[in-house]
Amino acid sequence: MWIVQAILAAMFAMSGLGKVLQSKDKLAGKYPWMQDVSQSTVRFIGVTELLGAIGLIVPAATGIAPVLTPIAWTGLAVIVVLGAAMHIRRKEPSGVAVTAVLFVLTALVAWGRFGPYSW
Repeated sequence: MWIVQAILAAMFAMSGLGKVLQSKDKLAGKYPWMQDVSQSTVRFIGVTELLGAIGLIVPAATGIAPVLTPIAWTGLAVIVVLGAAMHIRRKEPSGVAVTAVLFVLTALVAWGRFGPYSW
């Protein structure tokens, strides 16, 4: 469970950092969906991804408020579902596939942390 958490946390952290530190115009080539949203929306998504990545690891690893870990997983699962909806609307099947895999992984770990493997 920890290995999956660490890999997903790193992925969300890198994605979030890119959205926070780089301009929307620079990222638009990599993420075509950014043409449909404002710079502030891109930054908001980046900040939520960063906070989610921190929430995936820090509370569980430190033992301080470990209930935040499954809540972070659930929040990231919601973000991924909203991303999939945008890719479906924009008719981007590759984006839907990536977000589907991310959703399955985030949902499984959220279930594991809320359920049988909870803290």
